[in-house]
Amino acid sequence: MEYAKTLVPTSLMRSVSTVQTSLAQRMLNPPQPRPYRVCTQSRQRRKGFTATSLGDLMDKVASSFLMTCHFLMLVLEDDGTVVDTEAFFQSLPTNTLFMVLEQGEVWTPNKQVLPSFRQPRRNGIAKLSFHLYKLNAQDFLGCLTVKATFYEIYTLSYDIKCTRAKYFLKSLLRCFMYMARVAGQVLLCGSTQVLRYIGEEECCS
Repeated sequence: MEYAKTLVPTSLMRSVSTVQTSLAQRMLNPPQPRPYRVCTQSRQRRKGFTATSLGDLMDKVASSFLMTCHFLMLVLEDDGTVVDTEAFFQSLPTNTLFMVLEQGEVWTPNKQVLPSFRQPRRNGIAKLSFHLYKLNAQDFLGCLTVKATFYEIYTLSYDIKCTRAKYFLKSLLRCFMYMARVAGQVLLCGSTQVLRYIGEEECCS
């Protein structure tokens, strides 16, 4: 046995042991199927599949979409990267979206997705909104909040609390009541003097 080991190169023995180990791992831990999504070139048909390898997925896609497996090509739906090796396929995450292409078809970007450099269209430059509220239910005047939005990005708001207006209104009402009271007293005194004067004239006549 020791003589046989000296005749066989060490590198060959290591490669044989590595192959045996990988085969044992595959037999003991077979790959589990993972979910994927596949759409056609027009993106009008989408289906979900579970597959353990690239060949398994291609066979299921061809059977489901009624295509010929020998003339199919699988690419990534977002950027059109061709998926043609098992190592690259296994490195992709679960639920990856693929696009299946038949012979003569080419990948095209999705027109419904806006590019990152293109800003969405805005309806207007500025938008104003007003909000009235009361701090207490018994208040005659409430408070006002003004909110301005510019280009749907920048927002400014200002809260107007009518505390000074309430104080001024109360002072004005007090002054009006005081003047009405004084005017009432003046009218009362004047009417009393007029009645007394009329009574004196009647007595003299």
